[in-house]
Parts: sequence; structure tokens; C-alpha cells
Amino acid sequence: MTSDAVTFGEAGTAKYVNLTTYRKDGTPVTSPLWAALDGDRLVMWTVADSWKVKRLRRNPRVIVQACDVRGLKSFGEPVTGTAVLDEAGSDRVKQAIADKYGLLGRLSLIGSKIRRGRHGSVGISITAGDR
Repeated sequence: MTSDAVTFGEAGTAKYVNLTTYRKDGTPVTSPLWAALDGDRLVMWTVADSWKVKRLRRNPRVIVQACDVRGLKSFGEPVTGTAVLDEAGSDRVKQAIADKYGLLGRLSLIGSKIRRGRHGSVGISITAGDR
């Protein structure tokens, strides 16, 4: 396990990762997403106009934790971090997802591009720790 994978624990290597963001009133909202390591960051991608993106613009603090496909069962230690919406680096994020998830990842990315266009999804880049 690389030092970057150790930083994110099981969330760095799991197939699904719960991303916890926060509403205006501080209520946590958790969503299961695909995630991949990209250097010292954990990267994800999502629909550009989703509520999680709106919450991240307001408050970049997040918690990531490995989970099952539905996000109902979490395992491993939760890792706090800071998320950045990586619109400029979205292609790099998508490539990291495609590399980790293979054919299924590539097909999902192609489907997203067909449905929403090139800028219909955005990369999320997470750095571990409170910054």
C-alpha cells in the first residue's frame, strides 16, 4: 500500500466511497461514489449541477469512508478532508476513474458525456486533513 493509500485508508482503495458533505444548517449528507487515488488526492466525479456540488461550493469540508454499493454499510476509518471542485482537472479525474474501474468506468463516462455533454460533470479532488 502506498503512502497515499495509507493517508485515505480503505477509502483510498475501496470500490465505493461515501462522500459526506454538509448543508447550510450543518446536517451531514452522504452519497456513495466511485473514487480513485491521484497522487496525494482522492478524486471523484459527479453531475455538475448536483446538490453535493452546491454544498461543496459553500463548505469544502468533507468526510470520506469506504462503503458498499448503496452507501448503507461503511467500513474502515472515516477520513476528514477538504474538497475542491476541479473543473479544470476534470479530464484527469475522469481518466483516474477510467483507469481504476476499467471498461465499466469508461462506459459510464461515455454515457455521462452523451447525456450531459462535456461539461455536465465535474471532478472533485479531496486532500486529507483539515486545511
